[in-house]
Amino acid sequence: MTPSENTLTYTSTNSYTTLNRLSESTKNVWIVLHGLGYLSRYFIRHFDGLPADENYIIAPQAPSKYYLNTSFTRVGASWLTKEDTQRETENLMAYLDGVLDAEKLPENCNLIVLGFSQGVSIASRWVAQRKIECNQLVLYAGGIPDELQSSDFDFLFKKDAKVTVIVGVNDEYVTEERRKTESEKILQLFDGKAEEILFKGGHEVKGDLIRNLIR
Repeated sequence: MTPSENTLTYTSTNSYTTLNRLSESTKNVWIVLHGLGYLSRYFIRHFDGLPADENYIIAPQAPSKYYLNTSFTRVGASWLTKEDTQRETENLMAYLDGVLDAEKLPENCNLIVLGFSQGVSIASRWVAQRKIECNQLVLYAGGIPDELQSSDFDFLFKKDAKVTVIVGVNDEYVTEERRKTESEKILQLFDGKAEEILFKGGHEVKGDLIRNLIR
């Protein structure tokens, strides 16, 4: 007989990491989505150069964890694969909605959504699908999913949101051809309103670039 694949719905628990305290002094709230192979508690360290009293950082955790080496000592995580992508995306959207609900963020703070590497696909999908009214969307060293259309982001510019795209000129995962393709996609998706930043470096998070996002 041919095997049949079935689905079920169940309750799952996942963690997320925060840095600094949310207080009356907080000006910026960051939701930062890590890349492939990260854990949120390590990825969030890239943001500890921001002024602590003014910046509150939330780093959601990709749910699919795996060992990074054959000695089974280092653990990383992945957001998505090509397997069952649509259903897994729906699960991730529900998880991110849960993080946002749990934090009960004040409306007077600037909301910055940042995705790095694989996190770009999650950040862009979440903002587009859920119409997250962030003040700034940062897409750092990753690809934007092909299914997204310019109409998915129209609401951002009605709110005068800023879109920033960052990539290293020596990024080992971004060929010249892919960089050109992504630039054309960005131009079309954001109607020429996105700022593109190229920096000297590879597939890495640069602290000075992060700090400059709020200046």
